[in-house]
Amino acid sequence: MSKQVRVRFAPSPTGPLHIGGVRTALFNYLFAKKNGGTFFLRIEDTDQNRFVPGAEAYIMEALEWLGIAPDETIGKNEKFGPYKQSERKHLYQEYADQLINSGWAYYAFDTADALDAHRKEHEENGKTFIYNHHNREKLDTSLVLSTEETAKRIANGDAYVIRFKTPVDETLHLQDIIRGDVKFDTNLLDDKVLFKSDGMPTYHLANIVDDHLMETSHVIRGEEWLPSMPLHVLLYRAFGWEAPEFAHLPLILKPIGNGKLSKRDGDKLGFPVFPLEWKTDEGTSSGYKENGFFPEAVINFLAMLGWNDGTDKELYSLDELIASFDLNRVHKAGAKFDPDKNKWFNHQYLVQAADADLAIAYSPILEEKGIEVNQEKLTKIVSLIKERAHFVTEFWEMSDFFFVAPTEYDAKAKKNWKEETPLLMQQLIVVLESIEDFSSMNIETIVKEWMTVNEIVMGKVMQPFRLSLVGALKGPHLFDIVEVIGKDETIARINKAISIL
Repeated sequence: MSKQVRVRFAPSPTGPLHIGGVRTALFNYLFAKKNGGTFFLRIEDTDQNRFVPGAEAYIMEALEWLGIAPDETIGKNEKFGPYKQSERKHLYQEYADQLINSGWAYYAFDTADALDAHRKEHEENGKTFIYNHHNREKLDTSLVLSTEETAKRIANGDAYVIRFKTPVDETLHLQDIIRGDVKFDTNLLDDKVLFKSDGMPTYHLANIVDDHLMETSHVIRGEEWLPSMPLHVLLYRAFGWEAPEFAHLPLILKPIGNGKLSKRDGDKLGFPVFPLEWKTDEGTSSGYKENGFFPEAVINFLAMLGWNDGTDKELYSLDELIASFDLNRVHKAGAKFDPDKNKWFNHQYLVQAADADLAIAYSPILEEKGIEVNQEKLTKIVSLIKERAHFVTEFWEMSDFFFVAPTEYDAKAKKNWKEETPLLMQQLIVVLESIEDFSSMNIETIVKEWMTVNEIVMGKVMQPFRLSLVGALKGPHLFDIVEVIGKDETIARINKAISIL
């Protein structure tokens, strides 16, 4: 790649960062790192009406948690700062004026009421009103006013916007890294507003100016921005600047049916769509972090939504993703979000995690329940249950019997407690009392020898034995449970089961 790679993630602080936005940030990050480039974060807050307090900090915290923090952003390596558009608004007027002076833009003084009237008139005639070459010289614009009249109206404080003057009768053949040649007819484009009389640019002007001044080499963004591509390329042409390369990522689709994944889908099906929890006066939206997901698992899962390296490999570390990532292998079609696959990825990372680390993560849950246990024992317990878990938050349900003796016994499992069971359990207690090396393997060997010598059917002992210790026919290897809870507790639980059952 000949030019220095500089890519950006440029969200608006209008609320929590959606998982689709995270995927866009991730692909920018991977592309930058793969090509020895820079990944920077710019906050696009020109629309102050939609600004939500706390959203900016949330975006930064989310990227940090996910391990894809930007190289440059607000307060960090501000080589091309400011990195917040509201602090750059003094720049945009100059560029809007430049477009006016070069004939690429014009002033429009149309009121909202006048434009509504035009729309209604078109609707009544079965047409759609588009503000472009068809009518721009029939409306209230500087294209029909004299220079003096235009200047007078601006001086008088008349409200205006600056619109882009879209070329006529041109077919644009634009190259997209993911989609190839994309064709647009300029006659079908509207003359977008670039600048408002309140001194604030619209997204389109600010985005282009900032990408140029910040030396953005590639614009990697969601598919929903594809219709803006012709305007943006034309703006680069109007300024006489070299345009960056474009890549429009496929949408993340709903788990069932078509359509873009939304928060409502997450609420309905019980999975998060935000990386971190988001609280408002209306309520709390859950986050991946608070739901027990590993950030590495979230990153791995998102990377596979719309991209693969051409193999069947699914599990990648961040370094492996960087090494393998290629925009040319991003799919055009939308990627369906699969909540079960999402959990599967987390399970893979949970199983790979060190038992001691998982024990540390489990400890606060036990502390809340008033249970104290040494880390060595807890690490052993974790090693026995983690293969069946997707999240650390599921550990208690899978291991409560290690810490608390059962007070109730599963109704279906009680069918295994027969008339002869109490006598067998009392005989088992005698066997257990005689064992000095109370390790899982040794206990199992001695108990099974006892059953073999006495010709006792396995099910007559093992199922009531498990029911006594666990309260149900669940849990890891029975003799591993016996070793962890110890001889005295094991015997006490069998005696309790005999007395109750």
